[in-house]
Amino acid sequence: MSVALYWVVSPTSELCNGLGLLQTIKFAGLSKSRSLMRNKRIKNVGKRHKCNSCNARADSRSKLGRKSEVVSRVVANPTGELALSSEQLVYNVVLKQAALVKEQIKAKEDNEAKPDIVLPVTLGLLSEAYDRCGEVCAEYAKTFYLGTMLMTPERQKAIWAIYVWCRRTDELVDGPNASHITPKALDRWESRLEDLFNGLPFDMLDAALSDTVSKFPVDIQPFKDMIEGMRMDLKKSRYKNFDELYLYCYYVAGTVGLMSVPIMGIDPESQATTESVYNAALALGIANQLTNILRDVGEDARRGRVYLPQDELAQAGLSDEDIFSEKVTDKWRSFMKKQIKRARYFFDEAQQGVTQLSSASRWPVSASLLLYRQILDEIEANDYNNFTKRAYVSKSKKLVSLPVAYAKSLVSPSRNGALSKAMEV
Repeated sequence: MSVALYWVVSPTSELCNGLGLLQTIKFAGLSKSRSLMRNKRIKNVGKRHKCNSCNARADSRSKLGRKSEVVSRVVANPTGELALSSEQLVYNVVLKQAALVKEQIKAKEDNEAKPDIVLPVTLGLLSEAYDRCGEVCAEYAKTFYLGTMLMTPERQKAIWAIYVWCRRTDELVDGPNASHITPKALDRWESRLEDLFNGLPFDMLDAALSDTVSKFPVDIQPFKDMIEGMRMDLKKSRYKNFDELYLYCYYVAGTVGLMSVPIMGIDPESQATTESVYNAALALGIANQLTNILRDVGEDARRGRVYLPQDELAQAGLSDEDIFSEKVTDKWRSFMKKQIKRARYFFDEAQQGVTQLSSASRWPVSASLLLYRQILDEIEANDYNNFTKRAYVSKSKKLVSLPVAYAKSLVSPSRNGALSKAMEV
């Protein structure tokens, strides 16, 4: 199943195209460029940051912005020992990323931030690298690419770089060469990731991301977690409960939100906590991946995969065999209604965070949320037949929705004070 680039990509089938133009483009004079990058040692790349918030979960929980009690629950593993739930594990990553943003803001207020010194040769290579990322984004994510035109040039390029890396990562297990991908190949990809975070990019596209993470408070963990999601797809085709499925959705989709918020930026007028905005970004990724799963039930089943909680299927009197038979029954309709309700819950949480983003970033994110949420409506319109009918939003509905999303993006966070306070409860 394709990774959901939902925080930064408008929902289209473009994401599922082959790797094609994304094959490795090595630097001309790569060894020389690496030497320059190594000498430069881009500021803050690979730097460790302490997250004091992680040591005070009880205090920070009130700022989570989620109203679900499962956030702080613990579950017993087979050995009888207590272990954190998937949501708590993910929230720890949210806290760390939020702490990085706060650290950067404080540094700017204290005038501690220093501009990077970019060598002329490096600058030329980076310009070419970002241009290439923009070309890829324009070809495979047309709607979102247009949305990035509203952003500042620096944010625009950074989002392109993140999009391209996520796409390349997804294509490793869902592209034309997926049958040849092994866990070792993913290990090598993770090693490349660590190198680029340390200012040693392997190729042109890596260089763009390497420069991006040196300028914005982006942590490496969400990137590593996305690779972990690819590993999961290689070995796992069933999920026994929602806790397992939630973790998978975070790996392949929620991670994109955590990567992107530092680039999108939080509106200066926002009164919401940084943690709540990140949590909303995470919720959008979860919501869209759940929607993706519900839309593609039939397609996944034909590949021998069932991305639905096995325990909830059993409670509804259903099994994998019922899915493989592709029959819409009353039991299936009842089951799907509950799954759609859950996805909409995450969409509702995500909507609160969109209004807190910087004004130039709200429209593409709002459009993504609005358009993808409508897929759930289409599943219902198809009488819950997601076996042989693919739910999609027509072009006419998209054209109607985009202006609506744009109008919503114009609302200032100051006019959403009630929402901001609600996110801290």
